[in-house]
Amino acid sequence: MAWLGSNQTEARYVSADRGVGATDEVRTFFQRVYLYMSLGLAVTGLVAMAVASSEAAIAFVFGNRLVFYGLLIAELALVVAFSAAVTRVSAGIAALMFFSYAALSGITFSAIFLRYTAGSIASTFLVTGGMFAALSAYGLLTKRRLDGLGSFAFMGLIGLVIASIVNIFLQSPLLYWLSTFVGVIVFTGLTAYDTAKLKEIASSGAVGDDRTKLALRGALALYLDFINLFLMLLRIFGGRRRD
Repeated sequence: MAWLGSNQTEARYVSADRGVGATDEVRTFFQRVYLYMSLGLAVTGLVAMAVASSEAAIAFVFGNRLVFYGLLIAELALVVAFSAAVTRVSAGIAALMFFSYAALSGITFSAIFLRYTAGSIASTFLVTGGMFAALSAYGLLTKRRLDGLGSFAFMGLIGLVIASIVNIFLQSPLLYWLSTFVGVIVFTGLTAYDTAKLKEIASSGAVGDDRTKLALRGALALYLDFINLFLMLLRIFGGRRRD
């Protein structure tokens, strides 16, 4: 997601004139990124299912709007804190922050198990996985610079956030569906762009804890792209529960 962390960090590690190929260094870095991302998604899914299966947890999270919106604010705060602190804290603390965010997201995402059928959630997850894999592969393999795509997608993201906030008050079905389809476009673009950005960072020459923290930062960016793309597609393809 466009792009987490300090530009100074990227400038320290990345040379714009350096060619990036499918080297062992790049492959190893991406294996680590995708591993962290996959573990984060697993944590989110398991926590979401656990909350959705507990009446007490459901009542606590969704029975009071202050609790639910407080959790959303905590998620945002944790992302901001991670982005600001990832270059200064140890790799262990960075990993703890990443997986804490994934668990916290699982609490709020449990709402989808209350709204949509399990079958539609599973099928949409598979569709998202296929789209994400193709888009990420494009970002990894293309030799084109995707800065223009990233700028366009980031502007779309800002518009999407504004539209979503406005629609909290308007409750407009038209704006809801418009933002949904725009969201699919935005997060497909961000997935390709963020992967291409990571391809540059993969050849930075960073080692040890620094490389682990860069992988965690990349994992969070792709995790956010995947989750948001999934949620947008779920709006379109998700089957509503009847009970």
